[in-house]
Amino acid sequence: MHKTIIKLTCPDRVGLLARITAFIAEHGGNLDEVHQFTDSQAGWFFTRMAIETETLRLPLAQLRAEFSPLAAELNAQWTIRREADKMRIVLMVSRLGHCLADLLWRWKAGELPCDIAAVVANHEDFRTTVEREGIPFHHIPFTPGEKAAAFTNIERIWTDAGADLIVLARYMQIIPPDLCHRWQGRIINIHHSFLPSFVGANPYQRAWERGVKLIGATCHYVTPDLDEGPILEQEVIRAEHFHDTEDLLRLGRDCEKQALARGVRWHLSDRVLLHGKRTVVFRD
Repeated sequence: MHKTIIKLTCPDRVGLLARITAFIAEHGGNLDEVHQFTDSQAGWFFTRMAIETETLRLPLAQLRAEFSPLAAELNAQWTIRREADKMRIVLMVSRLGHCLADLLWRWKAGELPCDIAAVVANHEDFRTTVEREGIPFHHIPFTPGEKAAAFTNIERIWTDAGADLIVLARYMQIIPPDLCHRWQGRIINIHHSFLPSFVGANPYQRAWERGVKLIGATCHYVTPDLDEGPILEQEVIRAEHFHDTEDLLRLGRDCEKQALARGVRWHLSDRVLLHGKRTVVFRD
């Protein structure tokens, strides 16, 4: 069964759900799945609805045009998209390949409904791994004084690839603020959850020295404020007294893979709605 997904967020008011579902019914749509949430403190409404595509009387472009006046009246941010129309993503990686390998495996297994348009790296380490899957690999190194030019080339690759989403799979470069603004809500990052306690180099060594009891990872959207973007997902696992630094690294990598894969999958499925610094995630 094919589905068409409506994702919408707007100021709360009485009768919102009824207005939207009435529009869908008016155009023959049979609802297969409905999620909705009202943030009473912010006065904001969120919804995701899955419609059986075959029941709709209008083609997608016309359905969007018909919905636009209602969305404008509601002062809504919204998308209508066929679930079968896969998003195109670009993966970014440096020299830590565990997240890249995990995403490639899940993509091949059909767990991530997307097309991987390219992989961009600032080192050559994973060229063979990527090209073996038939994916274009772009090596964009960073040399002193040429960082701005490198990111100009990177954004050109993103644009030429028709990217809907950029995934920083342990990409160890800071995205410039202007890129963050232009690609707002379309860049996902993963990092260890020791922040802000253990910032900088060797966080696992210093965490071991302090005897931490939980290892974790945070998947979030990238903003100009480093590592402070809206959170999609987090994963934690307990650390024991007999774990050494290498054990903490291993546990941390497992958390990073799981949190990033879930965050990416939910974005690809239109299950993440942004509002300021927060997210509403209608998990599958």
